[in-house]
Amino acid sequence: MRIGLFGGTFDPVHNGHLSIADSFLKSGKIDQLWVLLTPFPPHKAEDNQASYSTRLHMLQKAFEGKENVNILTIENELPKPSFSFNTIRHLKQINDPDFQFYFCIGEDNLAKFHTWKFHEKILDEADLLVAKRPGADHSQVKNYILESTTFVNHEPLEVSSSKIKELLGVGELENMLPEKVLDIIRKEALYTSKN
Repeated sequence: MRIGLFGGTFDPVHNGHLSIADSFLKSGKIDQLWVLLTPFPPHKAEDNQASYSTRLHMLQKAFEGKENVNILTIENELPKPSFSFNTIRHLKQINDPDFQFYFCIGEDNLAKFHTWKFHEKILDEADLLVAKRPGADHSQVKNYILESTTFVNHEPLEVSSSKIKELLGVGELENMLPEKVLDIIRKEALYTSKN
């Protein structure tokens, strides 16, 4: 079984996340995609962040009915902060030893992957599955990282969680978010003020 691990804060989950998840699954490189919700990311501030339970609810609604996708809360159960290496190693320990794990990221993250905590240890545990992005520059990516990287075709959507928060209440969000996620944001009045 080939498993892709796709992590993030998903604050909120949007159509760009769904699109890249689709590209990973359609690549033929993995059999299942496990989506990992990060509780307290080491590299991000928590300003104006939705609660873990709310983000989980949005994630479950966004991927509802999608085949071969599992939403995992394992990072909320492991010691903090949530480093990807610790998560991957734990998942390998508790699952079938024949499972092959891929760490799934966008090509924009590949250029800065060498700055990640324990990034070399991540490569010891899993190869990278990277969604292509037009015009991405690999000249600064170390060879040992590229040697552990498989690229998959992907047409990225120009949408981000930060852009959604900026546009909330003043712009059209229908094409950026799954309808069920937008309903939750409006119903709970998320991102309308700083925490």
